[in-house]
Amino acid sequence: MTSVVDRLPRLAPVYVGGVQLGAYAAQRILAPAVRERLLRHCSTNVDNLRAGRWSTLASSALVVEAPLELPYALLLLAVLGYTEYAYGAWWAAGAFAYGHVGASLLVYGGLRALRTGARTRSAIDVGASYGFNAIAGALAGALPRGRVRTGVHAVLLALAVRPYVRERGRAGFTDTGHLVALVLGMGLGPVLAKGRRRGLGHRSSQ
Repeated sequence: MTSVVDRLPRLAPVYVGGVQLGAYAAQRILAPAVRERLLRHCSTNVDNLRAGRWSTLASSALVVEAPLELPYALLLLAVLGYTEYAYGAWWAAGAFAYGHVGASLLVYGGLRALRTGARTRSAIDVGASYGFNAIAGALAGALPRGRVRTGVHAVLLALAVRPYVRERGRAGFTDTGHLVALVLGMGLGPVLAKGRRRGLGHRSSQ
């Protein structure tokens, strides 16, 4: 039997805390120009991926442009921590990586097809938001069928398309990435629901 203590989130606090500490350290130690070069080197932008720097698919999730605001950091910790507690560390990490990598590659393909300008091709694109949106979508998709799941889906999708409404269809490519990651996560929801019914989340945390 796995105790409640054994199932307490460990990966989520380490990840969120590490991202925050790294951002504070970079802000205090590195000169602005050096910090910008580091962020561009870690970004999943068109120039990096087209040059074969596939390691950015991982590094881009480990750094942020600036320390996360406290409400967002706490929300990120809560959502990732709950997913890790309910489904296990491997499930949480896998869903996060699936959304982050999947959205990054789809956005990259779209930007290449559109033949965007040099500024967009070399833009900074880092952070936890793609993975966070995927996790949120997966948790929503794992809810039992009915009005609650439909309502949660509607709210999440409305928040994701809000930048397009606000900017009259001129939202940035990261906003597209958020929407893509959310949809990818929603598609993963039924898989998580099956895992919960079979108790796989508890076993994966042992």
